[in-house]
Amino acid sequence: MSHHVKDKLLVAALRLCALASGSIVLLIVGLLIFEAWPALSPAGEIGVVGFVDDPSWHPIEGKFNLLPMVVASLLAMIGAMLLAVPLGLASALFCSWYAPAWLANIYRRVLELLAGVPSVVYGFWGLVVLVPLIGQVRAPGASLLTGVLILAVMVLPTVALLSEAAITAVPRSVVNAAAALAISRWSTIVRVVLPTARGGIGTACLLAAGRAVGETMAVLMVTGNVVQTPNSIFAPVRALTSNIALEMAYAFGPHRAALFVTGLILLVVVLALVVAAEWVSRGALRQGVTHT
Repeated sequence: MSHHVKDKLLVAALRLCALASGSIVLLIVGLLIFEAWPALSPAGEIGVVGFVDDPSWHPIEGKFNLLPMVVASLLAMIGAMLLAVPLGLASALFCSWYAPAWLANIYRRVLELLAGVPSVVYGFWGLVVLVPLIGQVRAPGASLLTGVLILAVMVLPTVALLSEAAITAVPRSVVNAAAALAISRWSTIVRVVLPTARGGIGTACLLAAGRAVGETMAVLMVTGNVVQTPNSIFAPVRALTSNIALEMAYAFGPHRAALFVTGLILLVVVLALVVAAEWVSRGALRQGVTHT
């Protein structure tokens, strides 16, 4: 078989895989919209306004207010990112600029191990360790704060590893030019390396945020699962993902449709983060080409 034929077969196989992947995504989106439509349609029993104006979330009583869970999910994601981004960026800089090669290699392996730990293990650890500790400060322990801490640990490897890859990808010519000007290491990092790598770092943060907002098991186990808008970080909350996991098994009728609306909201949030990551990445690439 000639190389030309092999290339054609490879291209055809890649196109088929890409078509299959895109079709699966479209089918998932279509299914969510189809199942959620009875709750979203103006002629339905709930309607779009009902998910915001209903007094609470009590599906048996016909109340479907999703706003407290949306707020809880976003607060947990934002809190986790506020902790994970500085720690992840510091880890990336430590591995690429400060640590000896052998120590940096060990540290990367530890981060990769953390990235591979199942979420239920994180949730179990948070349930038996963090919840009692926070409960000693303020009851009940299972709270928004616990969810933020667990999510921060879970997304930290994503931020650290992807940020390090972006920092390592900075052209050596740029770093050498800074060294030739006798610029200190810290100034080189702050004024040269980080601005050059900000596209990749921003993409890492947005992808980590997507994982944080979509996490289910760990959040379900440590946040208390009380449907309310939190008035403090110690308040128990329920996330959108936890709501689906807890109630999908017995939901039917408008209740089932409302849970599909929950999934649709999560899909929209993750899609917005993916689009933002792509925008940040392309903006950084265009700026790099312009500077070149």
